[in-house]
Amino acid sequence: MKRSLFIAILMAALVQSAFAQHDMKSMKSTKHKPNNEADKDDDNEMDDMADAEVEAIIERLKWAQMTSGLSLNLPMNRDGSGTAWQPDATSVYAYMTHTKKWLFMFGGDIFARYEKQDITNEGHRGGEKWDAPDMLMAMAQRKIGQKGLIHFSAMFSTDALIDGGNGYPLLFQTGESWQGVPLTDRQHPHDLFSELSASYAYALSKKSDLSLYVGYPGEPALGPVTFMHRASGEFMPDAPIGHHWEDATHITFGVATLGFRYGRFKIEGSSFTGREPDENRYNFDSPLMDSWSGRVSYNPSSRWSFQVSHGFIKSPEALNPNEDVTRTTASATYVHPIADGKYVAATALWGQNMIAGQSASNAALLEATLKLNKLAIYSRYEWVQKTNEELIYDPNMPTWLQQYNLSVVTLGAGYDLFTIAHITVAGGIQGSVNMPDAELTGLYGKMPLSGEVYLHFYPAQMMK
Repeated sequence: MKRSLFIAILMAALVQSAFAQHDMKSMKSTKHKPNNEADKDDDNEMDDMADAEVEAIIERLKWAQMTSGLSLNLPMNRDGSGTAWQPDATSVYAYMTHTKKWLFMFGGDIFARYEKQDITNEGHRGGEKWDAPDMLMAMAQRKIGQKGLIHFSAMFSTDALIDGGNGYPLLFQTGESWQGVPLTDRQHPHDLFSELSASYAYALSKKSDLSLYVGYPGEPALGPVTFMHRASGEFMPDAPIGHHWEDATHITFGVATLGFRYGRFKIEGSSFTGREPDENRYNFDSPLMDSWSGRVSYNPSSRWSFQVSHGFIKSPEALNPNEDVTRTTASATYVHPIADGKYVAATALWGQNMIAGQSASNAALLEATLKLNKLAIYSRYEWVQKTNEELIYDPNMPTWLQQYNLSVVTLGAGYDLFTIAHITVAGGIQGSVNMPDAELTGLYGKMPLSGEVYLHFYPAQMMK
């Protein structure tokens, strides 16, 4: 039904375009010779209106031609990060152009900001910094024959250049290392080359597709759409503190994913490199292809997207090479359009890591964004279980592990100040309440507060 409606709209737009062009030519060829300046002005105004109408139709047709990078029969709005799905109602913030055969999209985010992680100096772990977490994306695709589609994606980040090798301060955050020491209460920088991928999709029918995705680096079928690409989280400057329980495999040096879609379901399997990127953020790590994952995705309507995934990750942390991780995630994302430029988006997410000989650790996240034209209001709640090994680095620490419960509540808002050359500049403010386990108050204090102010640079929204 939806497919038929889409085809009908597209055909109507084509017919409307043809009539508009015919009418415009007719007006130019049959209009009478103006007797006075008023008649001449009226004719010019009619020509301008016809030209504007034709241009608007062409823009709508260009939008309609941009399908998903993994299916000729799905909209581009469904594409998230890697091969993950998001709701079709998701808004797209990007710049699009095309040639006769190729379609191109460009996007990204830059948060130029000042942040302080323990405003009241309750504990000993807070930091402050001027920084600019960012990512830039480019995509290109074209049809191959009547049923084939080839797609290329690239993502880059200057995190390491701007923030340095140890990233930016973020209370309770853990994962990866710098100069041989685990990063604690800091978010690691992303690699300069965060994605270089290619995919090919073949339409078996209107309801089914086969797809192959390869990346070096890329993202395996494990977890939901990554935090900076989710509709519910794309206006938030900080990574979730449960990142390494949920979607940290989004930069993997060596990944191949085979997918099959039938109707509203998609099943995928990946082979990929388990080791997380090394401390050199400008090189290409060895593709080991020693890990695997599987994911089932289900989009029951244009507003909902669900996924369940499971995978084995071989030796992800360089400082703990003998520890393998078995990860399971489940998530639900909802997007409710209100009007052009207005929507509500929300995600509920759970992730679990299991390491042999240790108790399973869990992470849960609830985040939401309300977008009202120029205003974006967002919030995030997180709960994560982390051990003393992750939070208290000490080479002489006893071998026993203790698990702590950590929670963070974040609220923020950004307001679009102006748009120049399709780039929007917004000003924003954000605050977080950090709630450590009772046994960690000696390090963090009882309830340290974090805050930041920022300028957010991002592409204008593509309007249907």
